[in-house]
Amino acid sequence: AYPMSSRTITRLRFPSLSFSALLGFLATIRATRRQRQALACLDASALADIGITPEQAKTEACRPIWDVTPSWRDQH
Repeated sequence: AYPMSSRTITRLRFPSLSFSALLGFLATIRATRRQRQALACLDASALADIGITPEQAKTEACRPIWDVTPSWRDQH
């Protein structure tokens, strides 16, 4: 058995990660964070205007930044 180099291990973990894919992922995370922070700051009246309850807004604002729907990812 041959020892694995750190380069080989990296390739095994991230086989299709390109620089542009990484930049896209980081941009999505940044936009998600910014939008969820803005959502968390809205009052009940503003939330009612967009059709969600304060509880729904809190649930959405507390989701991890990497947890976005595929359709949202495709738009950004």
